[in-house]
Amino acid sequence: MYNKLLVLGLTAVSLVSSAPVEQRACTGPNINAATIALIKEFEGFVASPAPDPIGLPTVGYGHLCQTSGCGEVPYSFPLTEASATSLLLSDVISFQQGVTLTTNSGVVLNENQYGALVSFSFNVGNANFASSTLLRRMNAGEDELTVIEEELPKWNKAGGQVLPGLTRRRSAEIALARQSGGAALPVGC
Repeated sequence: MYNKLLVLGLTAVSLVSSAPVEQRACTGPNINAATIALIKEFEGFVASPAPDPIGLPTVGYGHLCQTSGCGEVPYSFPLTEASATSLLLSDVISFQQGVTLTTNSGVVLNENQYGALVSFSFNVGNANFASSTLLRRMNAGEDELTVIEEELPKWNKAGGQVLPGLTRRRSAEIALARQSGGAALPVGC
């Protein structure tokens, strides 16, 4: 349950690269079942709104409450695992879009590499993904898997402290990214 943690101790890097990001009105692909399982495993199931490890109110599988009592959630509490999964699939759309729209058309990802990046973005937030060295390096044309393997482990801190759960999550995301799979990005626009 480390969803959208502000990961501290890392330097935000400008998105300036040798390959500009095109403005695209594309829809990113949906994440695969392996990615959904990974996110569920690390977020954990919470039936009713409760503070996460850093005190932010969450519910379901890592849904960060936007209003008092999570009033924006269209399901009654306590959530069932089915309704929590529906909420997760709705929440993850903005992170799929974040990965899709910030990567340039030269970035080629299979469904598992894409899923690993969506899980990462879901955890740290779209803004942190967009300002990351990971994205800058991929957009500059570096090998995507190498960049994932080198950059994800750096994102294991919250509040300046290494969190074992984040270390394990980054390792699981890398393991997912190493698996072969069908094409995900770039998408045709």
